[in-house]
Amino acid sequence: MEPLASRIRPKKLDEFVGQEHLTGKGKPLRVAIEKKELFSFILWGPPGSGKTTLARIYAGAVGAEFHELSAVEAGKEDIRKIIGTRQLTLGGKPKVLFVDEIHRFNKAQQDFLLPFVERGDITLIGATTENPSFEIISPLLSRARVFVLNEHSEKEMEKIIARTKLKLPKDARDWLVQMAQGDARQAITTLETAKALYGKITLDTLKEAIQSKHLRYDKKGEEHFNTISAFIKSMRASQPDAALYYLARMVEAGEDPLFIARRMVVFASEDIGLAVPTALVVANAVFRACETIGYPECAINLAHGVAYLATCKKSRESYDAYFAAVDDVKTHGTLPVPMKVRNAPTKLMKDLKYGKGYEMYDKESYLPEKLKKKKYLK
Repeated sequence: MEPLASRIRPKKLDEFVGQEHLTGKGKPLRVAIEKKELFSFILWGPPGSGKTTLARIYAGAVGAEFHELSAVEAGKEDIRKIIGTRQLTLGGKPKVLFVDEIHRFNKAQQDFLLPFVERGDITLIGATTENPSFEIISPLLSRARVFVLNEHSEKEMEKIIARTKLKLPKDARDWLVQMAQGDARQAITTLETAKALYGKITLDTLKEAIQSKHLRYDKKGEEHFNTISAFIKSMRASQPDAALYYLARMVEAGEDPLFIARRMVVFASEDIGLAVPTALVVANAVFRACETIGYPECAINLAHGVAYLATCKKSRESYDAYFAAVDDVKTHGTLPVPMKVRNAPTKLMKDLKYGKGYEMYDKESYLPEKLKKKKYLK
């Protein structure tokens, strides 16, 4: 039997729920559909936000042949079969090629697709959960508009659940809305599974059907970088609650604990530095604990370290001083080292006055002559 999510899929734009910034009156996708305007575009958004549905609605509205490929399974031959011979008459139907998870196409596959898009043999619609800037080659991206889709809101999720016409109590519906995190497909599939397995939909049968909540986190994708960025910035802002939340997200998603601990070691010197020198000692101890203990217990070590680092006083003085010195190295190159601080291991070097005049705790600057008045650490 056809899956429920497919059976209730909207066929027209007026039936579609959500993404009002694209589908509302006067918005780009609605205008394109109303004018039957053909152009290639990329739909970038989280799972279950309506990418496939919008692609199908668009292709149907503009009167095009709709061809769908999954980038996980498809290759060049699949694309060749769809394109076939170039249409030579104006009366032929245009072809829309929808590539789901287009970010999975490698560079060679995307290069192969490019000339067909350039010549207008096909109108390309790509769907991706990853940032197109990182995953799609520039020439292909420059020939397509990018539309960003958002997670469905709670109210939108309630409307989508209502479309299934399946009865469920309020507590079950509220739990499902929270669990799905704006993913309409996951919500519908969970409902269908609970109904098929248990004959009725309750909070308990939904929980049994889902088993475990899936956390959206791709270790090589944008969500990975967003989360670690939020984690570091929360510690920098001395917000331990936020830092612990983002730590929990990474740990629960299976992030490598050494990756997290490594970032903490860097943070201890970069953002705390001279304000609390022992922060580096703590961060290193956390890294070592993660090395020797591993999950699940090392999550507690990480939490201990995060709470400590987030509540420490902050100073970027040594960090800023170092990079100011780096700037001078790049600007001036290898300036001569002052004679008094040069090493003098041989008689010749001593005769040449290497090391002459050196005194411990000397007040005179040991910087090269050109930088004598420089102060990096202020």
